[in-house]
Amino acid sequence: MRILDTDVCIEILRGREEVIARRREHSDTVATTWITVAELYYGAAKSAAPGDNRILVGQFLQTLDILGLDLEAAARFGELRANLEKRGERLDDADLLIASITLAQGAVLVTGNHKHYARVEELQIEDWIRR
Repeated sequence: MRILDTDVCIEILRGREEVIARRREHSDTVATTWITVAELYYGAAKSAAPGDNRILVGQFLQTLDILGLDLEAAARFGELRANLEKRGERLDDADLLIASITLAQGAVLVTGNHKHYARVEELQIEDWIRR
């Protein structure tokens, strides 16, 4: 399974053909998280055309499974946050929740945000934006 991070979803919504083509290449399950859903609706709300963008986001989300926080992901979140703090590193809770859900699912996170997610050593990452 591949879980799309917010930046990848935005590129798809903007119609970036290379990213759309990468999604088509993967016939296995492609999903996102409720955190990304919230971020996409936030972006739509603050855009120049909130009504149109809200509809666009809603239509896009109908093509994906949306994953939430379960017990396994919550446990991963606690461990990851504690380990990062011990190392003197931080990761925003939203990104840490996305990483935790991805790990709990045994999935690959599709993101262009290597800088943040590289702190989570066991997380598998694919970049559809820069590749």
